Amino acid sequence: MKAKDVRLQTADQLETELGNLKKEQFNLRFQRATGQLENTARVRQVRRDIARIKTIAAQKSAADKR
Repeated sequence: MKAKDVRLQTADQLETELGNLKKEQFNLRFQRATGQLENTARVRQVRRDIARIKTIAAQKSAADKR
């Protein structure tokens, strides 16, 4: 997910996407713990996408308060 795409989304869409990514992160942690995780790079990618969404959401809320 690119920052450009995230910036185009509304606050509700960002919240939904963040929830989906957190669920995926939870499932990936379980797969890694049980040895079933095939794509280990996905863990890092999901973690970065979560951070990207949180950062842009904070920027949008700060801009709205001005």
